[in-house]
Amino acid sequence: MTFYSKIIGTGSYLPPKKVSNNELAEQLALKGIETSDEWIFSRSGISARHYAEPDVLSSDLAIEAAKRALEAADLQANDIDLIIMATSTPDHFGGFPSTACVVQNKLGITNGAAAMDVQAVCSGFVYAMSIADSMIKTGSHKNVLVIGAEVFSRILNFEDRTTCVLFGDGAGAIVMTRSTEPGVLATKLHADGSHASILCVPGSVNAGVVAGSAFLYMDGQAVFKLAVSVLEKVANEAMEIAGLDASQIDWLVPHQANIRIMQSTAKKLRLPMEKVVVTVDQHGNTSAASIPLALDAAVRDGRIKPGHTVMVEGVGGGFTWGAAIVKM
Repeated sequence: MTFYSKIIGTGSYLPPKKVSNNELAEQLALKGIETSDEWIFSRSGISARHYAEPDVLSSDLAIEAAKRALEAADLQANDIDLIIMATSTPDHFGGFPSTACVVQNKLGITNGAAAMDVQAVCSGFVYAMSIADSMIKTGSHKNVLVIGAEVFSRILNFEDRTTCVLFGDGAGAIVMTRSTEPGVLATKLHADGSHASILCVPGSVNAGVVAGSAFLYMDGQAVFKLAVSVLEKVANEAMEIAGLDASQIDWLVPHQANIRIMQSTAKKLRLPMEKVVVTVDQHGNTSAASIPLALDAAVRDGRIKPGHTVMVEGVGGGFTWGAAIVKM
């Protein structure tokens, strides 16, 4: 028998603390750093972002998104037999135990479901989706919980206005299940480690001491140039695998990094912006959480409907990038 994977539930969660550009500018001014709503919005399309409280972890955001996805899928936690968690801000230093294991415990899953983290930064959710699709198609797993969750506010240097204004915290999740009908039509993943230095957290730890910087670093111009190039290519690769062209894509749900990257990608693919789901204005860049956050927003407000063909794509540090096409 041929197995397929299908998305049957979506969910998301944002920390209650929402910070507008004006509020952030006021906070930065206290540090002697000058910025403004106009400066931030004109360069990124961002108007606001959410920050988690100091005692809130990625797993805390993840379980709220997961609960909503499970409810939408009409499943119980113990129906899940695999958890894949995409995050660059894990609960524990070094990433172990995995945040996926922490989420498993917090959700009360007691069936021995496998759990693992995936680290591909802003492409992490697409990577996790691709892994889940493969695991379901092999028949080894039936119901997979895929989560992207981040507390990027923990790794931002609030004395660097070129990066600290761009990122926020949040989580999104989907439930993928075994199906007799195709749901995931194509996935394509790439990486190029030669570009690792343009978007990274360059510090390391030796004997319990941080060597170098533990803050996010980004060469904005280099990232923009590379992102626009690879997102067009991987989108076309995914469409070729699925046997589709751009006219058959109902919605593009891209990584929410910068409105100009999204506009450029849509233009290259000849997709009108009316077909692009945009949440970067209210969420900022939430890394691995950005795609599932945007996907859930469009599902819940009725834009994305059952039967629609949706392309998701992301690009992030590593340098990594990927795309997936799904029939909802």
